[in-house]
Amino acid sequence: MTSDDVLAEFRSAGALLEGHFVLSSGLHSAVFLQKMAIFTDPVRTARVCSALAERITARYGKVDYVVSPAIGGIVPGYETARALGAKAIFVERDPGKPFALRRGFQIPKGARAVMVEDIVTTGLSSRECLAALTQEPGEVVGAACLIDRSGGKADLGMPLVALVTLDIPNYPADQLPPELAAIPAVKPGSRALPVG
Repeated sequence: MTSDDVLAEFRSAGALLEGHFVLSSGLHSAVFLQKMAIFTDPVRTARVCSALAERITARYGKVDYVVSPAIGGIVPGYETARALGAKAIFVERDPGKPFALRRGFQIPKGARAVMVEDIVTTGLSSRECLAALTQEPGEVVGAACLIDRSGGKADLGMPLVALVTLDIPNYPADQLPPELAAIPAVKPGSRALPVG
C-alpha cells in the first residue's frame, strides 16, 4: 500500500478534514486526521493495519508484542498485532499519572515488541508509552504509526516506521497565520464547539 493509497483510504472515509483545528497537543492546524472515521470500518482498518504490519516486519523482523497507548492506539495496535500474529497489549494511565502497563500485561524476557500508534504529531504520547516500557524484561525494537504528521521530525528516541509521512504545519495559539486565524477553531471530539 502506497502513501497515496493510505491517504485515499482516509479521504474516502471522511477522515481527512480541512479547516482550523486545535489538536490534542494544544497546537493549531489547518488539517485534522479523524482516525476514528477509519476505525469504524473493520475492513478498511484491516487494510491499513496489514500494510503497517508489512512495514514493521520489513524494518524490525518478527515481533511478539504490539504495545499501544490507550485509548487512540488500541484499535490500530490490536489490528496490526493480528496481522503480525503477535499479542496486543496497551499502556494506560490514571488521571495525572504516567502511562503504565496494567491488567497483568507484560513483555516477557526474550520477547520482541514494537510500539504502534495511530498518528504521531509531536511524539509526546509515543515517548510516554515507550518510557512506560523501559522496565520490561523484553526488548522494544522500534515504533510504528499509520501517519507521521511531523514530517519525520518527531523524536521518539528510537526508529519510527510510518505508512505515510506528512509535513503538516502546526502552530501555537499565539502564532497563527492570518488565513488560519480568520477561521473559527474547533476541537474535534468536543462536538466542534468554538474554542476561545
